[in-house]
Amino acid sequence: QVQLVESGGGLVQPGGSLRLSCAASGNIFPFNVMGWYRQAPGKERELVASVSNGGTADYADSVKGRSTISRDSALNTVYLQMNSLIPEDTAVYYCYTDLITPGRTKIIYWGKGTLVTVSS
Repeated sequence: QVQLVESGGGLVQPGGSLRLSCAASGNIFPFNVMGWYRQAPGKERELVASVSNGGTADYADSVKGRSTISRDSALNTVYLQMNSLIPEDTAVYYCYTDLITPGRTKIIYWGKGTLVTVSS
């Protein structure tokens, strides 16, 4: 059973920084893409950043230049470093990953989410 455990959320002042971590376990096949979505109150879930197993990173325009995603494939862990945080970054952040089975089926897994609150 694949599990994703997030950590690092909390309350931070505007302009501050935060580092989210997500450790995945329980897989039989290698994880493909790992990344983060977020959902703010009253809004739809949106992709924040993702990184492929080859290390190619992609960012939402709203966080580009302020965030860095990285992964340690040996540990099946993905990190999101967020700097210059603004109140609009307040959301529940969800870690996700996917894997491709030998039958070419794509399976997506989600963490339970970690709350990030940016407020003075």
